[in-house]
Amino acid sequence: MASGTILVTGGTGFIGNRLVRRLLGDGHTVRAMCLRADPGAPSLAALGAEVVTGDVTDAASVDRAARGVQRIFHCAGVVTDWAPRSLFDRVHVDGIRHLLAAAARQQVDRFVWISTNDVFGLREDRVLREDDDLRPWAEPYPDTKIAAERLAWHAYSRWRVPVTTVYPCWVYGPGDTTFVPQLADAILSGEMIYWRNGTFVWPAHVDNVVDLLVRIGWQDAAVGQGYLVHDGVRLTLQDFCCRIAHHLGVAPPRWRIPYGMAYALAAGMELTWRALRIRSRPLLTTYTVKNLGSRLRFSIDKARHELGWTPPIPFEVGFAETMRWLRTLDRSALRTK
Repeated sequence: MASGTILVTGGTGFIGNRLVRRLLGDGHTVRAMCLRADPGAPSLAALGAEVVTGDVTDAASVDRAARGVQRIFHCAGVVTDWAPRSLFDRVHVDGIRHLLAAAARQQVDRFVWISTNDVFGLREDRVLREDDDLRPWAEPYPDTKIAAERLAWHAYSRWRVPVTTVYPCWVYGPGDTTFVPQLADAILSGEMIYWRNGTFVWPAHVDNVVDLLVRIGWQDAAVGQGYLVHDGVRLTLQDFCCRIAHHLGVAPPRWRIPYGMAYALAAGMELTWRALRIRSRPLLTTYTVKNLGSRLRFSIDKARHELGWTPPIPFEVGFAETMRWLRTLDRSALRTK
């Protein structure tokens, strides 16, 4: 079903890499945009992708990468919650601004980009859906994604860029560096603590996310829409961590502290890290306390009803695969976020 060149930004990232491989496997011509000297780029080239060096924060390199493409999948992003606000602004906000401008000039058939479920805020009074208002967190990661989304819908309404937004929940799977390995490291080191009972996680296997991205890329009904994505199951954080501990052969976490204490510790650590200019990520951040201390609920009914999409990989299957992969890792490699 090859039809024109497809640009994937963040081609060596967790989701971008899986998407490039899926598109190549489906017979498409893929151009992967990667940072200079990216160690993952040669493997994509070996698979048949056209690898171009560029940075979404640089308009000129975005223009070069987008030249002649028919579809754009924008997967590049900041993959940590601990970085200068200016980096989030440059990558999330300036990056999508450059890509949308290039997409308008190229008159692409589709512009699909990855946002986050965080953009709907910390509302626990309702099941969150794609038509809910965007609500900031006072945190750089979700708030710059909100700013990026506003630019995307502006480009859709003013420039007729055929935008579709995808809102992944907690993405996991082999190759994950920002969710399951971080929890596993905290469990193995005895540093995992809970600060609120009954908080929820909505796991989204990376290949389920990629499957929805591909479905969106060729369905006209998806243009001008946004879609939440997860595995269709909800677990408590305690249950999720107990499952990880079981597969690692260690005791599950038991420590609990009040939410207010956790937040105060996180805020204090952030202040200290900034004052001392420590580059490593603090043990706790205020974003993590908010994120893993919430009882948010998310529906994927829209993708089911409008696109006929259901997650192809059941959670139990995807989780077991992820645990097999996790056990192959050097424990010292878990702290990469």
